Parts: sequence; structure tokens; C-alpha cells
Amino acid sequence: MPRKRWRSIFFWTLVFPVILLVSGVVVCNVWIVTSTRNRVHDDVATIEPREVGVVLGTSKKTGPDTPNRHFENRMAAAAALYREGKVGRLLVSGYRDSEYYDETRDMIAKLKELGVPADALLADDRGVRTLDSVVRVKEVFGFDRVVIVSDDFHVNRALFIADRCGLEAIALRSETVGYGDSRKVRMREYFARVKAVLDLYFYSPGTEAGVPDAPALTRK
Repeated sequence: MPRKRWRSIFFWTLVFPVILLVSGVVVCNVWIVTSTRNRVHDDVATIEPREVGVVLGTSKKTGPDTPNRHFENRMAAAAALYREGKVGRLLVSGYRDSEYYDETRDMIAKLKELGVPADALLADDRGVRTLDSVVRVKEVFGFDRVVIVSDDFHVNRALFIADRCGLEAIALRSETVGYGDSRKVRMREYFARVKAVLDLYFYSPGTEAGVPDAPALTRK
């Protein structure tokens, strides 16, 4: 009898919560990927023209002397989207921590280097999270039909958020970074998708993104 009771306590206090957590992660990931995968493109040629491309932010380097391949690939995909005439402008949304760390500034500099003219670039340095970036596309910048540019593992979550925010969005995924070089961010994405579901269905996207305090539209 004591042994059965111990097993019951062990199951309900340790095993069951783990099963519940794993199930939640799986359900959220399957939901996000299956509901958006038909709108993810890996070839610029298959993209229908939209008013703007939204380039989601990431850091320029992963170390003092180590370029970030995710950054390089996203900028290359965004520049190709513009050069092929699929979008008229690029909205670059990243995080600015200080004058020393500014994703938006670095992305814009790289896009100019790749041939995108300054007057085709819109800057948003309040893209702290993917949720912030996507919500602000419509609520602050006023765009409705967009192409989201990011990594293959990231675009599904961005599209899922866009759906909830009333954006008509498709996505262009950048060239894939090998699993060995992207293992940590891919693992983090599994849990970020769960957070996205919680944010969108239990909190207010507008309040979460800080839309009421949004600055005026800026160009760089």
C-alpha cells in the first residue's frame, strides 16, 4: 500500500507535469508550423508582389570576430526580394540596446551595401521581440500586405503572429544555416512558439508590443 501511494505521488507530482509540458510544446509547435507552412517560400521567383518586405532582426555577429550567418543570409534574401521587384520597400525591424548595439542600424548598412537604396528602407528599432516587430507593422507603420523575411525555423512563428494581428502575410525564408551552427536558436524556437501562443491568446499583442508609445515613422 505505501509503495502504491508513493508511485501515485511520484506520477502526479513529477511525471504528469512533464507529460503536460511536453504535450504543450508539441501541440503549439505543430499548430504554428502546419497552419502557416503553405505560405512559406524559399525562392524569390515564387513570391507575389507585396507593398513591403519586413526584415526581422538579428545580431550582426555572434562574437567579436565571428559574423552571424543568420544575419548575412537574411540580408541577402531581403536584398534579392527588393532587386526582383517583389516589394517596393523594406521595413527593417530590430532591437536597439544602445549606440553600441543596434540591429536595425547594422541591417540597414548591410542592405545598402547589397544595393538597396536608402529611400527604399524604413527603420524600426523597437523590434525587441518578433511579436513587437510584427504588431508594429500594422499598428504603427500601417501596412496590411507584407512579405516577412527571416530564417527557415523562424518564419512560421512570425506568420502565426501576423495572422492573429490581421496582417495578410507570406514569408521568404533565407538560406538555411546548418544545424551544427544553429542548434541553440532552433531549440530556443520550440519554446518561443509556446510563448507566442500564450502571448496571443492570453495577453494583448498591442499592449505587449508597446504600440501606444510608438515613435513616428522614420527613414534611413
